[in-house]
Amino acid sequence: MNIRELTTDREFLAAFDVMHELRDDLGQDDYMAFLGEMRSRGYRLIAAEEGGRIVALAGIEKSVNFYYRRYMWVYDLVTSASVRSKGYGLALLQHVERLAREEGCETLALSSGLQRTDAHRFYLDKVGMEKRSFTFAKTLT
Repeated sequence: MNIRELTTDREFLAAFDVMHELRDDLGQDDYMAFLGEMRSRGYRLIAAEEGGRIVALAGIEKSVNFYYRRYMWVYDLVTSASVRSKGYGLALLQHVERLAREEGCETLALSSGLQRTDAHRFYLDKVGMEKRSFTFAKTLT
C-alpha cells in the first residue's frame, strides 16, 4: 500500500469514483469546482493506493480555533466498498495523525453522520477517538 497526497487535476479526477462512494450527490464537475475552492483555503486530499489504484481517501484541512486549538479536521474519509475492512482506512487515518503531529496539531477531529454506526465503532475501537460533541446544521435555501 502506498499513501500520498494528491496534487494534480489528473490525480483528483482519478480519485473521483472513490469520493463519489461517500459523496454520491456530487457530480464530477462540482467535485472539481469545489475542490479548487477548498484547496485555496488549505484542503488536501490524501490517497491510499494498492496496485496503482486509489482505494481510499482522506480529505483534510489544518486549522485553529479556541476549543481544539491547532487541529487537523478530516472532512472526507472513504474506503472503496470493494476493499473495506482490509486496513486501508486505518492506515490512512494513522498517516493523517502523523501529518497532524508533524504540523503541530493538538487534535485530530471529524464529524460522522448519525446513521454511520459501523464507522463510529471504527473511530472508537480501532482509531482510539472519543465522542466529544454533536454537530448541528441547518440547510439554507
